[in-house]
Amino acid sequence: MKKFLPLLLLLISSIFIFSCKDDDDDVQVQVDYPAVYDLNVNFKFNDTDGWFYDQAFNNPLLDQDYVLIFRQAGTENGAVVWQQIPRTLYLDQGELDYDFDFSKNDFLIYAGGTYDISTTPQYLNNQRFRVVLVPAVFGKNANTEDIKKMSYEEVISKYNIDDSKVGTL
Repeated sequence: MKKFLPLLLLLISSIFIFSCKDDDDDVQVQVDYPAVYDLNVNFKFNDTDGWFYDQAFNNPLLDQDYVLIFRQAGTENGAVVWQQIPRTLYLDQGELDYDFDFSKNDFLIYAGGTYDISTTPQYLNNQRFRVVLVPAVFGKNANTEDIKKMSYEEVISKYNIDDSKVGTL
């Protein structure tokens, strides 16, 4: 009987150990995307960032989520033409670059060039951008280099994003 008691205790304790459930695996995070947001941007200037526009997200993104930003380059037959940034415009004055970076809390859009871009305020004021938030679940097997080459319409289609409900940040 003395040998049986320790085995019985071991069996009972192992049932409790293996039957416990780790609730951390069941955490569901509520996100507001995939989503599309419109921005009407007037760039600001400072000595650190140059010409920039910064904006916080309504809710933090997950670490693996991805942000794409498109600039309205014009219209064609009444439809808006979107160009993904980074983008270089070749103007008579020189080259003008739009670029951006993002974190899970915010993003910055930059404008810079090979000339004094303050002399072309039409490229710094009233610029329309479209921000597309793509959740990590869509991009987990995607190559970000492929995403960076997609048009706005391709991104909307690939990730089944309803861009009829464009929001504002």
